[in-house]
Amino acid sequence: MGDATVRLQRVSLELMLEPGPLLEPIEEALAQHGAPLRWAITACTALPGGQRWIRLEAVVLHGAP
Repeated sequence: MGDATVRLQRVSLELMLEPGPLLEPIEEALAQHGAPLRWAITACTALPGGQRWIRLEAVVLHGAP
């Protein structure tokens, strides 16, 4: 077996999202930080024009095979 180190990292992100589905842009943003294990929207504000400001908190995994 290899000596691969797996670690968990807590991530907090603020995103400005256009109108439409949320899942894909959230997953793309989280993937830049590692493999998401769990995440939650902890704040959301609707803005003029349909945009949304969203705060996410997540735990991501690093070093997975």
